[in-house]
Amino acid sequence: MPTHHFPPPWIRSHFATMAGLVLAGAAHAELADKDKPMNIEADALRYEDTRQTSVFTGNVLITKGTIVMRGSKMDVRQDPQGNQFGVVTGTAAAPGFFRQKREGLDEWIEGEGERIEYDGKAQTVVFTGSAVLRRYRGTQLNDESVGNQITYNSLTEVFTVKGGPANRTAANPSGRVRAMLTPIPDAASTDPAPAPTDPARLRPSTDLNEKQK
Repeated sequence: MPTHHFPPPWIRSHFATMAGLVLAGAAHAELADKDKPMNIEADALRYEDTRQTSVFTGNVLITKGTIVMRGSKMDVRQDPQGNQFGVVTGTAAAPGFFRQKREGLDEWIEGEGERIEYDGKAQTVVFTGSAVLRRYRGTQLNDESVGNQITYNSLTEVFTVKGGPANRTAANPSGRVRAMLTPIPDAASTDPAPAPTDPARLRPSTDLNEKQK
């Protein structure tokens, strides 16, 4: 009889398309996202035992704590230490999507790209191809960066953006990096109390190992 290999138990999958998903308890899961189970829904799954990878295709939806990822395809693997890694594939017309809540703040990071690489061990996300990274304060868009490749580190909250020829479009023929940064409102103008500073404000950097000042 042929031998059948089944997906490892750390993957919980449903082979159906669902209209939506409600996340519960997101306010307590920011730093704990790394240790949360990865739940995946898709139209189909292929498990490759030789590579120890699971390939999900068709309307893929991934949740992991406050993290939400979407795409047309996702390759997932887990190392012996339990760290999870994933590559989400989209297209220029329907890019992959990533969203995660920032620790201790009513703020969310959202990103898009034709390819999204999630590294659960390093806690980094790399968006490649028509990459966009946005920061929301509540429901209000606060910052936005556009480039060919964006790397976001959720531990240091530092991101880097790369431009170049691959970033050239009709709207941006030079291929240069573009960013929109909204200043924090001066609460002192409306409130006599000193305006609090934002100790976790995102800042672009060319060095992912740079320490927060």
